[in-house]
Amino acid sequence: MIETEVLKKYNNYTRKRKSYLWIVLILMLVFAVLGISVGPSKVSMGDFLSVISGYGDETKNQIIFNLRLPRILAAILSGAALSVSGVVMQSILRNPLGSPFTLGLSNAAAFGAALAVILFGAGSTFSSNTDAVIISNPYITTISAFFWSLVASLLIIIVARKKGATPENMILTGIIASTLFTALTTGLQYIADDIQLSAIVFWTFGDLSKGGWKELLIQSLIILPVLLYFYYNRWNYNAIDSGDEAAHSLGTNTPALRLSGMIAASLATAAVVSFYGIIAFVGLVVPHIVRRIIGSNERFLIPGAALSGSAFLLGCDILARTVISPMVLPVGIITSLVGAPLFIFLLMRGIGSSQWK
Repeated sequence: MIETEVLKKYNNYTRKRKSYLWIVLILMLVFAVLGISVGPSKVSMGDFLSVISGYGDETKNQIIFNLRLPRILAAILSGAALSVSGVVMQSILRNPLGSPFTLGLSNAAAFGAALAVILFGAGSTFSSNTDAVIISNPYITTISAFFWSLVASLLIIIVARKKGATPENMILTGIIASTLFTALTTGLQYIADDIQLSAIVFWTFGDLSKGGWKELLIQSLIILPVLLYFYYNRWNYNAIDSGDEAAHSLGTNTPALRLSGMIAASLATAAVVSFYGIIAFVGLVVPHIVRRIIGSNERFLIPGAALSGSAFLLGCDILARTVISPMVLPVGIITSLVGAPLFIFLLMRGIGSSQWK
């Protein structure tokens, strides 16, 4: 009788979390469809179906396939990468403030991307408002962004090992890393000419319009394996959530797991920042919202965060294209304007729950 009751509760627990995954998947698909339709040039579903069937006019074809679809897929990939990276960083560091943005990985990757564009000739710079940077060599840009975000990750790991992975130590290290790489980026601005200076400033805005199909392919080859790696280690992350001693007793190599997790998070962050710039708060706010709804079981938390991050970034991108239409805002502005109040709300409700203590 007791076993039947426990099994019933577990099935109910699983069913609720699977229901959330289906709901957020549908929401993401709805936002994706809206993302095709909204913007300075209106595209109806009839236009979309005509283009897909091969009977649409050339203008609509260019808008959908060269502008809207790459942007939507970029939001899905980038939102999932940043959100799941935030989940993993919070788990392996046991820190509620862990995210690519707060711990300095985004600023480090942005410095690496700017360094590749300005000094290594990996991109062409222009002075227009709509396309200030065109990446001519995305491989060098991504490698440079990954290298410097990895430097920031190693700094965090060293502090965690020497001084302990407390929230205070982690946030202070993140502030130091962010300040350091912001200063280095400012140094690049100082030696740049006028057009390069405007390009670097533009680069700091998270903007999904910077990439195309080639960038999406590179992103997919980096982000999808990283997401699969995170999900493959879901049980190890559950173990480490219980503390290092408990994880060790279950056979988890916590130092190796932390190192590999931070490297993978750095790679995913670099794959986003090197193409689209800094997109703040996705990796910080979304994981906390999902944790509150479905709990901290990484089996559901990782896919839930991936779908929620994609839906969140798609929704912010729709706002960026409509709030002052026909002008299109960088999506990084919207994620900060939406994410900051949400984080304050979560902070007031107490994000530092017992699981982090």
